Amino acid sequence: MKYKSLAATSLIMAVIVIISCKTHFETTKGDYKASASPARFEHGKNMVFSVCAGCHYNHGVKKFIGNPINDVPGIAGKVYSANLTHSKTNGITSKYSDAQLKYLLKTGISKDGRFMAYMLRPNMADEDINDIIVFLRSNDPALSAADTTVGLTHYSLIGKTYLGFKADPAPYKDGLKRPSENDAIALGRYLVDNVGCYHCHSKSLKSLNSINPEQTKGYLAGGATFKGGQGMEIAASNITPDKNSGIGNYTREDFRKAVKDGLAPHRKLKPPMEKFEYLSDKEVDAIYAYLMTVPAKYHVVKHL
Repeated sequence: MKYKSLAATSLIMAVIVIISCKTHFETTKGDYKASASPARFEHGKNMVFSVCAGCHYNHGVKKFIGNPINDVPGIAGKVYSANLTHSKTNGITSKYSDAQLKYLLKTGISKDGRFMAYMLRPNMADEDINDIIVFLRSNDPALSAADTTVGLTHYSLIGKTYLGFKADPAPYKDGLKRPSENDAIALGRYLVDNVGCYHCHSKSLKSLNSINPEQTKGYLAGGATFKGGQGMEIAASNITPDKNSGIGNYTREDFRKAVKDGLAPHRKLKPPMEKFEYLSDKEVDAIYAYLMTVPAKYHVVKHL
């Protein structure tokens, strides 16, 4: 019995060591510094509220103090998005250099080498990352120091094991440029990728392809489920141009109203779908133009 217990302990220790190796990676030693200006601040604010707010912005206090991530199964542990305010106690951005923030956004690797699966935007243009960092360093009220914490992330052994086997940092790609504002389809594709539309509107958060989003299972055909208000399960819509189960019958104006006002033609959209008020009409129209070019997929998603 003693030997069985020792063998079990050894096995657990071996699993922990393997997980530790697979979830810790080399981080950057670069000396990148973001370039600031009023225009870059404004664009960075639009990007942060469009890309980061869904997880990190707490509507109760109107600050980026983080939120509980309720869609992680309880068996995996408890997960909370980070406090992005200037709090020296609980905020994380003050603990990162500009180079480390850029590397995190590009690869998903934190300053201490941990892989953060939903942070990475490997295809984001350098100018957008620059402007995001400029805003995060700013004195905007939404970022003023808030020592409040919604909770501390703690993964169970099962959660750590799963993350260990799923850890897949993106390659660091420098010098990427944002598509021209005059190329609506290219800009729309870029925004669907980097705002993260395909994250929610595909089959599952567990099968995302961050390098080649179009290779994600069920790309944009909806079906991923999330916990909405009062724990109600919400299924993400099919946003391919299928006329029977997608948005093929939406006009450009219908789509703009859904994205910016949360009002679809026949229903009011529910959380976690945000109102993307910080996206410009031109950007929303570009997303619509791109979505009308993707293959239409018949996939009925039931909405409560």
